[in-house]
Formats: sequence, C-alpha cells, structure tokens
Amino acid sequence: MLSTLRNAWKVPDLRKRLLFTLFMVAIFRMGNFIPVPGIDTAKLTNLTQSGSLFGFYDLISGGAFSRFSIFAMGVVPFINSSIIMQLLTIAVPRLEQLSKEGEDGRKKIQQYTRYAAVPLGIIQAFSTYAIITRANALQDPSNKLNVFLIILTLTTASTFLMWFGDKITEKGLGNGISLLIFVNIISRFPQTLFQIAGLQKAETINFVEVMILGVGILALFIAVVIMSLSERRIPVQYAGKTTGGKVYKGQSTHIPINVNGAAVIGIIFAISVMQFPMTIGQFWPESAFYKFITTSQFSLFRESSWPYAITYFILTIFFTWFYTVVTFKPDEMAENMHKSSGFIPGIRPGEQTANYIEKVLGRVSILGGAFAGIIAITPIIVEAYSNFKGIYFGGTGLLIIVGVALDTLRQMESQLVMRHYQGFLR
Repeated sequence: MLSTLRNAWKVPDLRKRLLFTLFMVAIFRMGNFIPVPGIDTAKLTNLTQSGSLFGFYDLISGGAFSRFSIFAMGVVPFINSSIIMQLLTIAVPRLEQLSKEGEDGRKKIQQYTRYAAVPLGIIQAFSTYAIITRANALQDPSNKLNVFLIILTLTTASTFLMWFGDKITEKGLGNGISLLIFVNIISRFPQTLFQIAGLQKAETINFVEVMILGVGILALFIAVVIMSLSERRIPVQYAGKTTGGKVYKGQSTHIPINVNGAAVIGIIFAISVMQFPMTIGQFWPESAFYKFITTSQFSLFRESSWPYAITYFILTIFFTWFYTVVTFKPDEMAENMHKSSGFIPGIRPGEQTANYIEKVLGRVSILGGAFAGIIAITPIIVEAYSNFKGIYFGGTGLLIIVGVALDTLRQMESQLVMRHYQGFLR
C-alpha cells in the first residue's frame, strides 16, 4: 500500500489527483462542523447513543447527525436511491434494457438515480425534522419556518454531496461517494479511542482488556481483508473459431465471484429490519409495544440478547443471499457464454450451465452472508459480555473501510500500470 502511494506520488497526473482528493475531503470535513441553527444537539447525541438505527446513520455521516450539521443526512438518500434503482432494473423492462446498452445505458441509469435521490432526500429531511421534534431537540418549536429551513438545508446539502462525490470520481482517485463514507467512518476512530481511554481512566477496564480488544479488532480486520479479496472462479473455455480465413485458438478464462460482494448490503438490510421497531417505538416510549420490545425476554428486537443476535445473524445471511440472487442473472450469463462459444468444462451449455452458476452463487452468498453475520454480531457480543460499554464499533463500517481502500488501491495500481505502458510505447 505504501509503495503504491509512493509510486503514485511520483507521477505528476496522479499527484494532482491525490492532492485534489485531499482538498475535497478537507472541504467535506469542514462542512460536517457547520451546524443547522436552532437545534439542541445534546438531545440528538443521546438519541444516537441509545442503540437505535440513528447510531448507524451517525456512523456513516461521521458524527454529522448527532451534531446536526448541514451534512447530517450525508449521502444516505443517494445510497437508498442506488439500491432502489438496482432492484428496479430487474423489475422494470425499460431499465433492464438500458442496463444492457453498455456505457450509455449505465449513464442514463445513474442520471435517473440522481434524480430519484432528490425526492428521497426531501422525504428523509422531513422524517429527520419529525425525529428531532419528537426528541424535543428544537430550541424554538413554535417557529413554523424551522420545518422549511431544515428540509431545504438538509436536501440541498445532500444534493451538493452527490455533485461533490462525482467531482472526486472524475478528477480525483477512487469512487467519490464511497470515499466520503470512508472518511466519515475513519473520522470516528479518535472518538472511539478517547472513549476507551476514558473507561480505562475510570478503571472500568484494565490494560489487558484493552490489548485483548485490540488483538480482536486486528484479527477481524485481517479476516475482512482476506474475505474481501477471496473469490470463487468458475472456469470457462472458449472454443476455437475461424473468422475471415484466420483461425483463432480456444482460450481459457474464468468468471470471478467475490465472496464478500454483497455483505455490506446484507448487513444494511438486516440492521434496518431489526432496528425499525425500536426506532418507531421511541416515538411512543410509554406504549405497550415499546415496553415489550425493550423489556420482554421473548422480544427479538431487544439488543444485547441472544434472540436479537441470532435473528440478526440469520437475516444477514438471508439478505446477502437474496441480493446476490437478484442482482446476478445466471440465465443471461449462460446465454451470453453460449453466444460467445464458451462453456464450463464438464457442464452442458444452456439450462445446465445456468443451474450450475446459480448453485455456485447460492453457496458463495451463504458463505459470505455467514461471515458478514459474524462481523455484524461481534460488536453486540462485545457490548453484552465485556466492560466496553457505550462504544459504537460497527462491523459494517469495517467492511466499508476495507472495501473502499482496496478499490481505491486497485484504481491507483491500474493507473500506474497504464502510464507505465504508455511510457514504454513512447
């Protein structure tokens, strides 16, 4: 990694891209500390520390939600729009046709995704206003102009971040939207270390426990890196053919299927389902429903309990499998392979090839989902059976950090290789 960064810094074009990315990230982080006026942030901080879905939103926004800065929503509307558009691509024939039209079709789908993110941002901004109103976080609830200003500020800032991410992708390094989430998660590390130091100072934990936690996090990090780089390769053989009087020899290649490809989506779907009842119940804290999900031993939604962890684990596996099956299309893969005179050794073309690819996808997705489930419930187990209380360390954040870092390094390496060959040809 360090050698790749050092080599990239020596190339003038890549150095400009690196500096541009760092400059944009610095502006983005400054925006995270510009507050929306009229909000009692202390009550929002208590809300995000209550173990609800708002804690996850605060994590991927880099603490902007608890501070209620102009970037409180972050790029969540765009992420929601992207997921919805991916699912609609399978259900809507027009979008499915666009996805098959190459680069132009993908650009149109991305444009539709940006358009859809704006109304989703307005809806989420209104929901955020309802949340802070219910939490009594408005300093002047009688001012009716607050609702307009909050919705306008949050929606405009979220739309600005979409443009911001596109500029980083275009003129910087890596995927801009992913880098913004990456930076937000990384920015929470000093606060986590400060919380651990506070627990040690209060003698709630000792030095040995801190070292054990550090070794455990390092082991999880190594495991995530290994799983993120792991892939199941389906061998494909292309038959030789004669075109224009020339004979082309057959080629051997493979279809790579990433083991950890849908892990983040699986965890996000699972945590949304598990935290939704708790989040809704917080609006009516005196209701029998809220008391049941928070205090009953039979409740599946009571955090720090075995039923919650087991249900969370199973849902993560299910959503990882579901998303993989929905996004990958074995029938189309088998058909395209057959049109190109390709086949899987030992498997007949057509339906048998599609069934084989579907079986492999199912096994890989279940394996990846099980690993994602372990990563997801590990912080719950640490919270319940150790003295590390009140420290939010999400497995989703670790998966995002590793995934974005590896993707950015791959792009840097590809840029270096491309410039190496250009210099060689000159």
